[in-house]
Amino acid sequence: MHKLNQRNIINRLYTSRINSETKQTSKQILENLVGICSAFDDVCILSSNNSPNSSKNIFAGIGSLKTVKSDPAQDSFEVLNTQISKSGNWWLGHFAYDLKNEIELLKSENSDNVGFPTLSFFNPEFVIQLEKDQLTIESYGKKSASELFDITPTKKSISSTISIQARTTKEAYIKNVTQLLSHIQKGDIYEINYCIEFFAIDVSIDPGELFLKLNSLTEAPFSALYKNDNNWLICGSPERFIEKKGTKISSQPIKGTRPRGKTNEEDNLLKVELFNDAKERSENVMIVDIVRNDLSRSAQKGTVKVEELFGIHTFKNVHQMISTISCELHSATNPIEAIKNAFPMGSMTGAPKVKAMELAEKFENAKRGLYAGALGYFTPTMDFDFNVIIRSIQYNSKTGYLSLMVGSAITANSIPEKEYDECLLKAETLFQALGVFINE
Repeated sequence: MHKLNQRNIINRLYTSRINSETKQTSKQILENLVGICSAFDDVCILSSNNSPNSSKNIFAGIGSLKTVKSDPAQDSFEVLNTQISKSGNWWLGHFAYDLKNEIELLKSENSDNVGFPTLSFFNPEFVIQLEKDQLTIESYGKKSASELFDITPTKKSISSTISIQARTTKEAYIKNVTQLLSHIQKGDIYEINYCIEFFAIDVSIDPGELFLKLNSLTEAPFSALYKNDNNWLICGSPERFIEKKGTKISSQPIKGTRPRGKTNEEDNLLKVELFNDAKERSENVMIVDIVRNDLSRSAQKGTVKVEELFGIHTFKNVHQMISTISCELHSATNPIEAIKNAFPMGSMTGAPKVKAMELAEKFENAKRGLYAGALGYFTPTMDFDFNVIIRSIQYNSKTGYLSLMVGSAITANSIPEKEYDECLLKAETLFQALGVFINE
């Protein structure tokens, strides 16, 4: 691990430019932050990997001055709004998928072996931002900015043998998708995102080192390392759930996946194939309609628009079909209410949304937890940016339980075997980062 240059650090603020003099790189800064995170209970490190979709290459909150967590007896969104909307502080944290039960008449009875709270946010002691070549470190607690880097990084080795098990076998998956197709044929739903879990027990990993490895493999624009007490999220998400800048709200759902080609010619052919695939376009446009409807609940009349439809975006390991929908926030709608109106994101539910979530609960056999939820931050002025938690690993360092979930959109044109193959494609890089094999 490299130590950051501590010249010109003052008590509250440290700024530096990344150049040949400081010898710092974005990668080294990320490694430093990851190295010290195990010393804190609350950490959220977000990396855009220089994505044009984000002005911040790295944004992180480390240590907590105050936390807000869900309470079963109260409306979580209202509690969060009351605590943070007028605080004038940074807040980082997550909305877990099962907040759906507070929004609709739904329930979650599947097992949860990781244990993230349904909602949790923290006001950070340190805020670190890397925008272009400008690094800024702010201290909001009693410690100076320089003290953040006095901690000696600690490392743990990944267990020599990690045996990943499939909670749903391929045969069971095909049977379940066949039954879901019958619900589509009967008109109960048009589309559903059906998810399965791969898991390991009694494992010991270094979440930070695993994140750095996954990040190097994916270079995804909404990557994150998140620690909430004993629970960790290692995330390589390519998808933005929702963003607010001023009065503008944007969402960028993903539906449609292809692997990268081995040659430039094959790569381009796969992009063209994805763009022209009728099934993928059908999936994508259905989710766009859901997002348009969700945003309209928070929008000024007549401002909801589709800025990009069927856009093909290329990442290190996959091509994705992404659409962008935006609106102007209505003056009577507070920012957290806008998130609630769009949650859970349509790309991880289906259509109609409520019925799809009911059937997902019936056919899935593990609680999603953070998977299909959202991780991100609120600024002091209540702008925000949240990803969709996919392509991720959840890990409980106290129990040694590791969970990896993947899913795909099931429509009338779905072929169960191909949907299973798509799930494996999405899990492939996660398995590679772990250095494991599947034991069904």
